[in-house]
Amino acid sequence: MDTMRDRFAPVVSRLLDEDPRVAVVLAEIGKDGFAEARRRHPDRMINVGIREQLLVGAASGLALTGLRPVVHTFASFLVERPFEQVKLDLGHQDAGAVLVSAAASFDWPAGGYTHMSPGDVALLDTLDGWTVHVPGHPDEAETLLRHAVAAGDDKVYVRLSVQANTRGLAVDGTRFRTVREGRAGVVVAVGPMLDAVLDATEGLDVTVLYASTVRPFDAAALRRATETAPADVVLVEPYLAGTSTAAANDALAELPHRVLGLGVGRRELRRYGSVDEHLAAHGLDAGALRERIGGFVGAGARV
Repeated sequence: MDTMRDRFAPVVSRLLDEDPRVAVVLAEIGKDGFAEARRRHPDRMINVGIREQLLVGAASGLALTGLRPVVHTFASFLVERPFEQVKLDLGHQDAGAVLVSAAASFDWPAGGYTHMSPGDVALLDTLDGWTVHVPGHPDEAETLLRHAVAAGDDKVYVRLSVQANTRGLAVDGTRFRTVREGRAGVVVAVGPMLDAVLDATEGLDVTVLYASTVRPFDAAALRRATETAPADVVLVEPYLAGTSTAAANDALAELPHRVLGLGVGRRELRRYGSVDEHLAAHGLDAGALRERIGGFVGAGARV
């Protein structure tokens, strides 16, 4: 199966052909995938070199001229390194762009901590007005990329990963999807965590919601799920643990509730390892998730 990032360049290249507003801004990383697009659209394919602050600044300038820039590099270079430009050049200038990242939390462990970004979504949460898509499958990534580019002048972040579920689901870029219904609690699985969550909750009487778009947070879907289950909510996110606990608490503010946030821990893992070893070390494999989810919702969840 191809990866989400394998889909990125072909999809955006077609969008360059289809929409004269679309422009692509790169900082060396990913340029080979756009070789043909560069020949067809040299005026809308920009490579700024290894200058991530300029990457975002150039995108802002393009947006202010009426173009729809799609900006791509690794998450740590796209959100963390040029965060001042994301905050000011895009946010403060009210300039829309589509930021598309790769490498996620630890997709390339051999690259070391410089190429890991478990805090990217939490960092964007400090800013106003961002839509955040976290696809769990290449098919979903294609759909959400198209949603993002078509979203007027909105500020959108699309988080691509080599981690993926075995099959894609129909996603609309706004709502959570109910995958399983139960009566002992609610588990929200974000993007590529769905397969592990479904394995972990097999035989547990819990509702499983699937979130491929996490900002805006679908508060209405979470409230509906708690109408038939206790308001015990577990969030399983492929980035920093607890990133969405405040959003879940706000959604359930009128109800007695408990929220457990599971995700990438704050402790830095200093050995390269593999993606699967990082998942296990952070307690995000199916076995660890079952223990943590079952312990939180209680013995009454077992069927």
